Amino acid sequence: MTSKIIYTGNLRTEARHIKSDTIIMTDAPTDNKGKGEKFSPTDLVATALGSCMMTIMGIAANTHQINIEGTECSIEKIMTPPPRKIGEIKVNFQIKGQDSYSDKEKSILEHAAITCPVMLSLHPDLIKTVHFNWI
Repeated sequence: MTSKIIYTGNLRTEARHIKSDTIIMTDAPTDNKGKGEKFSPTDLVATALGSCMMTIMGIAANTHQINIEGTECSIEKIMTPPPRKIGEIKVNFQIKGQDSYSDKEKSILEHAAITCPVMLSLHPDLIKTVHFNWI
């Protein structure tokens, strides 16, 4: 078992990661009758994409001795009109860690990011816009 989720009322859930006992709470967004005080479930999907991309980039970076420490990524989730679903996820990377990156290093890291498990698991109709900014 990966996690256990409890509905706590008022459009909120509490998800407990079984192995680490870490808790993530969700809240319905304000545009869907919620308070928007926590991540919404769809926020977590979008955030999982960026987190997964960065993790797989980190694995590739370690394998190829590329420094990406301090790299950041911002996520923008865009919902569609009814039926509500995520229409687009925009991922914007600010890649830093070393003074410059060779074309080969950039290719390794970009390929790692766009082939992460979450990216490959998302429906092909979902637009995924990814920008890599090499600082």
